[in-house]
Amino acid sequence: MPAREASPSLLILWSAPRSRSTAFFRMMAERGDFDAVHEPFSYLAEFGRAELGGAPLTTEAELIGRLRERSREHPVFVKDTTDERYPGVLADEDFLARDAEHAFLIRHPSETIASYRRLNPGVERHQIGFEAQHEIFTAVRRLTGREPVVVDAADLVARPEATVASFCARVGIGFRPEALTWRAEQREEWTPSQRWHADAAASTGFRKSGPERGAEDVAAHPVLGDYLRHHLPYYEELHAHRLTV
Repeated sequence: MPAREASPSLLILWSAPRSRSTAFFRMMAERGDFDAVHEPFSYLAEFGRAELGGAPLTTEAELIGRLRERSREHPVFVKDTTDERYPGVLADEDFLARDAEHAFLIRHPSETIASYRRLNPGVERHQIGFEAQHEIFTAVRRLTGREPVVVDAADLVARPEATVASFCARVGIGFRPEALTWRAEQREEWTPSQRWHADAAASTGFRKSGPERGAEDVAAHPVLGDYLRHHLPYYEELHAHRLTV
């Protein structure tokens, strides 16, 4: 798939939850050439409001409009998760097709389910996120006629430099290898959901770890197994389009 011809002024990463997306956000913030925005659509769905530039926003249409305005002044990177479905995003075809470059981050659902459940034992099936993520991916592909970029978290931690370099080439931004390491810190924009970002706050780069604790038991679990069977086909189709390094 050829690289994008022009650098995007609005770049959005839609991630399945618990897929190392906050570390990806941290890397993009470290670059310094984008205003990095953390999960505004998720905050809107969860808390009924999001803030961008200090102004409260209460609808997806308002949020999309503010992102458009801000990206005219300076390039903007948005990281968000698909725990919820975003009908306002899906309804705005210009936002999906022309106003932003949309990319996707995935991880095997057995790992995301195990990780999610540790933080929220009452997780619901839709919150695993692959169905909603796949819906945005399909809409972007249909409206643009191009294959959106899909990054697999397993590739990201196994070969971070090569994977990020390929991602940058595909979306049309320069590769900055110095951004692959950063200072461990809590960030102000993580405050509303701080406990979900403890690993990213302690991190200094993408690191490979062992299998997600409990992932091997998900398939046999009476509830989580249903979640896995529901989301696995969506993940597998996204995985078939993943960036190859």
